Amino acid sequence: MNKIKSVVMAGMIKIKSHDIELKASLLDTSLAKKIHSKLPMEVSAETWGDEYYFEIPIEHELSEGTLELNVGDLAFWPDGRCFCIFFGPTPLSFSEKPVAASEVEVFGKIEGDAKLLSLIDPNQILIEKA
Repeated sequence: MNKIKSVVMAGMIKIKSHDIELKASLLDTSLAKKIHSKLPMEVSAETWGDEYYFEIPIEHELSEGTLELNVGDLAFWPDGRCFCIFFGPTPLSFSEKPVAASEVEVFGKIEGDAKLLSLIDPNQILIEKA
């Protein structure tokens, strides 16, 4: 089960690709702060079902690992040192809810309609501080 202890936000970020821009709020965690400090970053993402993921220069051991996520969750996958954006079902899903390939730690959430992520170009994503 996706357990988010803190609703205090550490900051906001923007995820952009061409003319699509979404905002996301970051949890007040050490992981979210590490990721926020590395922004901006321009990336080319891999896809796995309705998930984008890409390697980032972060080392972090899970403190709140989970496999079950919600649409719009931003998470860190330590096995690949990846920033993950979940916007729908993955190959392991049994419903519309995303399921990670292995444990991830949630650090943020897309605000608004995360399904808009299906319209972006995964080869050209800009993530920056809002």
